[in-house]
Amino acid sequence: MADQQKIADTRFAILGRPRHIWAIGAIHAQPDHLDAMHHAIAQRFRPGDRLVYLGNMIGRGDRVIETIDRLLSFRCALLGVPGMLASDIVYLRGAQEEMWQKLLQLHFAPDPRHVLDWMLKQGLGPTLAAYGGTPEAGMAAARGGAVMLGRWTRELRQAMQAHPGHDALFNALRRAAYTGNADGSDAAAGGDGGVLLVSAGLDPARPLGEQGDAFWWGGGGFSRLVSPYGAFNRVVRGFDPAQQGVSAGTVGVTLDGGCGFGGHLVCAGLDSSGAVLELFQV
Repeated sequence: MADQQKIADTRFAILGRPRHIWAIGAIHAQPDHLDAMHHAIAQRFRPGDRLVYLGNMIGRGDRVIETIDRLLSFRCALLGVPGMLASDIVYLRGAQEEMWQKLLQLHFAPDPRHVLDWMLKQGLGPTLAAYGGTPEAGMAAARGGAVMLGRWTRELRQAMQAHPGHDALFNALRRAAYTGNADGSDAAAGGDGGVLLVSAGLDPARPLGEQGDAFWWGGGGFSRLVSPYGAFNRVVRGFDPAQQGVSAGTVGVTLDGGCGFGGHLVCAGLDSSGAVLELFQV
């Protein structure tokens, strides 16, 4: 039991039994879409609700700074509502956030030039530029060795920390969120018929505590969810790597309207068991 609680406390956000869960799909640094979505949610949000951003908040789009600032501003506005708690607002780690944090540790990579090139091809470039970096400087630092590369990543980290709240938001990222007991006692067991929220997918054959990076890279396994995952009746994700659009199956729900790829930002209002009460896009 103690091990299960430790896993839950450090990796997952436990949502308890909320009135509603407002789950927002991949944003990909589109602050205008996010502003419109926040306006729509503000009209619906009540104490007892939870707000979950399903990862990939940054990347692809070039307005990274504005997007994170909007996330922080809306958080402050919601926390001004009587009865709201900081834990009622959850940010999940998506592939873009994972790559940014790995970039800040690039000096530990065995082949940093290859890793940086791969990340740039996955859409990390705008985030790198937002904090004052360039691919050319990164490649030059990688050729210069670990000391030079460490200096480059340190400058990126300092640039991020110069924007109030940005570093704290990245440090608050969770791997997944789920409804269930507030003490976390049902974390590894999979809850008791509630909803699990992830960024891009999961491996149905692996238990919750052993998913690792499947939450942000495991989109392929999502299509295999034809029955409840453990005791979760519903699994919701915010990004589909295959870009097949919004869908709602018996178990899996995808809230990816293509935001950042010319499409819409999508939000679902769910009850604590995962039933979709409302679905809207901007």
